[in-house]
Amino acid sequence: MTPDSKIYVAGHRGLAGSAIVRALGRKGYQNLITRSHRELDLTDQVAVQSFFAAEQPSHVILAAAKVGGIHANDTYPAEFIRDNLAIQTNVIHSAWQAGVEKLVFLGSSCIYPKFAEQPMREDSLLTGTLEATNEWYAIAKIAGIKMCQAYRKQYGFDAISLMPTNLYGPGDNFHLENSHVLPALLRKFHEAKLSNAPQVVMWGTGSPKREFLHVDDLGDAVVHLTETYSDSEIVNVGVGTDVSIRELAELIKDVVGYEGEITNDTTKPDGTPRKLMDISRLDRLGWSAATTLREGVESTYSWFLANEESMRA
Repeated sequence: MTPDSKIYVAGHRGLAGSAIVRALGRKGYQNLITRSHRELDLTDQVAVQSFFAAEQPSHVILAAAKVGGIHANDTYPAEFIRDNLAIQTNVIHSAWQAGVEKLVFLGSSCIYPKFAEQPMREDSLLTGTLEATNEWYAIAKIAGIKMCQAYRKQYGFDAISLMPTNLYGPGDNFHLENSHVLPALLRKFHEAKLSNAPQVVMWGTGSPKREFLHVDDLGDAVVHLTETYSDSEIVNVGVGTDVSIRELAELIKDVVGYEGEITNDTTKPDGTPRKLMDISRLDRLGWSAATTLREGVESTYSWFLANEESMRA
């Protein structure tokens, strides 16, 4: 890319998309195209084709998706598979059709089998059964990866696929039921502190382990790989270390300053036992994360406090 490249960031208002826009700005890319959902419904094939024909971007970063935590995935399976398949199919095909030079597709660590060998290597894709509570979303994302690979193989389209681990940071969704674990816990502890609640109830046993990547680190990684990487093989984007959900809860409790107890609701699902990325390929491509988990949680809590009245959910 050059500083004047015309770059379309799909999903620019989301957690990942907004971080990518910030990262592009830091690197001097100013010719950015964005559209809100109201301005452009990415599930509408005709609208997406018309947008690409009119705007003719040179680069596309596809960060738009319907996302959510365990509860949301399990409650709205039809929406998760239908909307994500429609979004990525429309954008990838229309980008190729319009002569886009390069497309970056963001997947997810949930594409890997539930019991994949840890840490999860890129070649473990399609080697086992998915986690049942989010298989709808995972299958849609796998289809997106395969579509990028197919368009590269058949048409020579420079489409790359990046698999971020669990993201968090400014702009996250802090809904207590439909968000991911880190922002949900942060809000739980914050509200428990305000109400002097004697305990915070945590879903599941607390034993599953998760890897967390600050979203601004993801933004930097996406820009770096857009500039430097071109291959059909997917690339894991993570930090290479993980913590148990219990350890995460203890960290958030400390950052928030909550003094009550943590209890477990073991009637709620744990999800996949462990999801740690193998980031050997990312290391070889010359990028590594800069934000520690504690630094990231502290900055996210500061953002939460500053935006509590206006944030989503």
